[in-house]
Amino acid sequence: MRTMETDVVVIGGGSTGAGVVRDVAMRGFRAILLDRADMAQGTSGRYHGLLHSGGRYIASDPESATECAEENAIVSRINADAVERTGGLFVTTSADDEEYADLFLERARAAHVPAEEISPAEALRREPRLDPHLKRAFAVEDGTVDGWRMTWGAARSAIAYAAQILTYTRATGIQRSEDRIEAVFARDERTGEDIRIDCSFVLNCGGPWAGQIAALADCHGVEVVPGAGIMIAMNHRLSQTVINRCIWPADGDILVPVHPVCIIGTTDLKAEDPDKLPILADQVQQMLDAGEALIPGFRQSRALHAWAGARPLIKDSRVSESDTRHMARGMHVVDHLNRDGVDGILTIAGGKLTTYRLMAERIVDIMCQQMGEDRPCRTAEEAVPEAEGKSNYYIGHRLDEVEHHGKSPSSEEIICECELVTREMLERTMDALPGGQLDDVRRQIRLGMGPCQGGFCSQRSAGIAHERGDIDAPRANELLRLFLKNRWIGLWPILFGKQARQAALDNWIHEGTLDVEHLPTAPDAVPRECEYWDALEGKEENPTAVEEKEGHTHA
Repeated sequence: MRTMETDVVVIGGGSTGAGVVRDVAMRGFRAILLDRADMAQGTSGRYHGLLHSGGRYIASDPESATECAEENAIVSRINADAVERTGGLFVTTSADDEEYADLFLERARAAHVPAEEISPAEALRREPRLDPHLKRAFAVEDGTVDGWRMTWGAARSAIAYAAQILTYTRATGIQRSEDRIEAVFARDERTGEDIRIDCSFVLNCGGPWAGQIAALADCHGVEVVPGAGIMIAMNHRLSQTVINRCIWPADGDILVPVHPVCIIGTTDLKAEDPDKLPILADQVQQMLDAGEALIPGFRQSRALHAWAGARPLIKDSRVSESDTRHMARGMHVVDHLNRDGVDGILTIAGGKLTTYRLMAERIVDIMCQQMGEDRPCRTAEEAVPEAEGKSNYYIGHRLDEVEHHGKSPSSEEIICECELVTREMLERTMDALPGGQLDDVRRQIRLGMGPCQGGFCSQRSAGIAHERGDIDAPRANELLRLFLKNRWIGLWPILFGKQARQAALDNWIHEGTLDVEHLPTAPDAVPRECEYWDALEGKEENPTAVEEKEGHTHA
């Protein structure tokens, strides 16, 4: 067993965990983050890409609305390279009652959410595809955010402050000496090595899995309710602005343009297990119908990928246990010292990706109080390394990089035409992720997330990794098969029209030409992380099981 020592162990590598380990490290503590998979592979990688203005919650959760409005401005600055300032509209369609719109500005002012009413004609000028008979429109400061880029930005900032990020490392136990935390046990999912990490504090940022993590320290009864929702990415932007229906929050009431696609979402149902989130046919139809209400002709567009995510909602006694739609979205810190008499562990859940930095500030402030340390938070003032001196990105940034940086397009070897991934980008990412599988690379640079869903770039990338000497042929074959399997999970539920024809072409390439099912592999070439994915996907018997969020990464 390998032994390590640190001050603080952060469990959970989503946006909250990344924000927390960054905050802890910036305050001068030694810190280690653990996640059983890759960064932002859970809830933070399975959402619709919205950077909230707060407008969505001005009626249902005004406190969360205010937090979102304040953090929107901060995140846009400290994670500038991950945020596009699209702006947003709340519209009353021809099918909607105007009662909610009548109180929109009053509620927005009360929650300190910037908003103004514009004429339907102005809304249609900005977004010509909107319902031509819309009744009301309000402009807000919504944006879109690349959750993977934001999360890794925070993680790399933490690394710059000497934190350690251990992905594919599962927490298996939390050791107490009477009522004091003294160590975390973990297992390297790739090598099988067991690890003991001596520490003074554990910060549980496990999202929908937070209750399971707290139980490792015999802190039971942490009631985090997984609120499951599905989303669908369409193959191009049907709007340049975030479009919200000006009604009480409901299923399919938001359309988000992220990178070169748009995402319709989302449903909201209680899930029994955050690792098992089926994408049901009736929910797919529901999302397509909802898109049609906002953008007439929506159904004629090409659906690229579907996925499901689980919101980590704190059980709300004001509503029924199954009513996740109306549970509060605010953040909540569980103080296990006062609640369970256990010193050295805190749990955080709830909140929004938009408020990830604020969530980190809250829990680390409480940790410092319990440790008797006076170390102020600085995360709102300092940008992450990738965002320093940069402005927010825009939809054409990648094409601009290919065409105008002293190189002509013909001099760049394009590996993924859909997302304009160059060989230089691919190899730079492989260098930064030694031992990473192709899906890890995909999350960094959007490899294989366009209309062909990896039909052409997957085998090119596996070949380059082998050519570089990173992996041998059996490992390359296995990673290619795993990559294609994960693509298929999100294709199956929306397989119709042009995307069905694309899937048939991909199948002819991979099965008919390459015969991927029978490529030679060695038993020891199967990556241990496949075991995690098999569990997450329900193996191959459930082709509609959960797939991580892809929305803001398709072409």
